[in-house]
Amino acid sequence: MMNRVSIIFCIVSLIVTAVVLGAGFNLAAMPRQTVAAAKKPVPPESLPDIDMPGFGKVSVLDLVGYYIENPPAIATAAGGAATSTKRFGGC
Repeated sequence: MMNRVSIIFCIVSLIVTAVVLGAGFNLAAMPRQTVAAAKKPVPPESLPDIDMPGFGKVSVLDLVGYYIENPPAIATAAGGAATSTKRFGGC
Protein backbone atom coordinates (compact mmCIF):
# COMPACT_ATOMS: atom_id res chain seq x y z
CA MET A 1 0.00 0.00 0.00
CA MET A 2 1.11 3.50 -0.73
CA ASN A 3 1.38 5.89 2.13
CA ARG A 4 -0.32 9.27 2.22
CA VAL A 5 2.83 11.30 1.37
CA SER A 6 3.39 9.31 -1.83
CA ILE A 7 -0.19 9.87 -3.01
CA ILE A 8 0.02 13.61 -2.29
CA PHE A 9 3.37 13.80 -4.12
CA CYS A 10 1.93 12.05 -7.20
CA ILE A 11 -1.15 14.29 -7.30
CA VAL A 12 0.88 17.49 -6.85
CA SER A 13 3.37 16.34 -9.52
CA LEU A 14 0.55 15.75 -12.00
CA ILE A 15 -0.99 19.15 -11.28
CA VAL A 16 2.36 20.95 -11.65
CA THR A 17 3.03 19.07 -14.90
CA ALA A 18 -0.39 20.07 -16.29
CA VAL A 19 0.21 23.73 -15.37
CA VAL A 20 3.67 23.76 -16.97
CA LEU A 21 2.36 22.10 -20.14
CA GLY A 22 -0.54 24.54 -20.36
CA ALA A 23 1.72 27.56 -19.91
CA GLY A 24 4.24 26.19 -22.43
CA PHE A 25 1.53 25.59 -25.01
CA ASN A 26 0.19 29.13 -24.63
CA LEU A 27 3.69 30.54 -25.13
CA ALA A 28 4.46 28.32 -28.14
CA ALA A 29 1.10 28.48 -29.92
CA MET A 30 0.66 30.77 -32.91
CA PRO A 31 -1.85 33.62 -32.61
CA ARG A 32 -5.39 32.75 -33.73
CA GLN A 33 -5.32 35.40 -36.47
CA THR A 34 -2.21 33.85 -38.00
CA VAL A 35 -3.74 30.36 -37.94
CA ALA A 36 -6.96 31.65 -39.53
CA ALA A 37 -4.99 33.49 -42.25
CA ALA A 38 -2.91 30.36 -42.96
CA LYS A 39 -6.06 28.29 -43.53
CA LYS A 40 -7.37 30.70 -46.18
CA PRO A 41 -6.04 29.89 -49.68
CA VAL A 42 -4.58 32.70 -51.76
CA PRO A 43 -4.02 32.81 -55.51
CA PRO A 44 -0.35 32.49 -56.54
CA GLU A 45 -0.56 35.80 -58.41
CA SER A 46 -0.98 37.67 -55.12
CA LEU A 47 2.17 36.20 -53.52
CA PRO A 48 5.39 38.25 -53.72
CA ASP A 49 8.26 37.15 -55.93
CA ILE A 50 10.88 34.89 -54.36
CA ASP A 51 14.54 35.91 -54.57
CA MET A 52 16.42 32.72 -55.48
CA PRO A 53 20.22 32.86 -55.29
CA GLY A 54 21.72 32.42 -58.74
CA PHE A 55 18.39 33.01 -60.54
CA GLY A 56 17.16 36.35 -59.23
CA LYS A 57 13.51 37.09 -58.51
CA VAL A 58 11.06 34.40 -59.67
CA SER A 59 7.28 34.55 -59.42
CA VAL A 60 5.43 31.85 -57.50
CA LEU A 61 3.27 31.14 -60.55
CA ASP A 62 6.42 30.38 -62.61
CA LEU A 63 7.74 28.10 -59.86
CA VAL A 64 4.47 26.14 -59.71
CA GLY A 65 4.43 25.80 -63.49
CA TYR A 66 8.02 24.58 -63.54
CA TYR A 67 7.27 22.04 -60.77
CA ILE A 68 4.27 20.66 -62.69
CA GLU A 69 6.29 20.36 -65.93
CA ASN A 70 9.40 18.95 -64.19
CA PRO A 71 8.44 16.92 -61.10
CA PRO A 72 11.29 15.91 -58.79
CA ALA A 73 12.89 12.52 -59.37
CA ILE A 74 11.91 9.77 -56.96
CA ALA A 75 14.93 8.42 -55.08
CA THR A 76 15.53 4.68 -55.09
CA ALA A 77 16.87 2.56 -52.22
CA ALA A 78 20.31 2.56 -53.88
CA GLY A 79 20.40 6.37 -53.73
CA GLY A 80 19.92 7.03 -57.43
CA ALA A 81 17.00 8.59 -59.23
CA ALA A 82 14.28 6.24 -60.40
CA THR A 83 12.74 6.63 -63.81
CA SER A 84 9.15 7.77 -63.63
CA THR A 85 6.49 7.62 -66.29
CA LYS A 86 4.04 10.44 -66.78
CA ARG A 87 0.58 8.87 -66.78
CA PHE A 88 -1.53 11.97 -67.19
CA GLY A 89 -1.00 15.70 -67.42
CA GLY A 90 -2.62 16.71 -64.12
CA CYS A 91 -1.04 17.58 -60.82
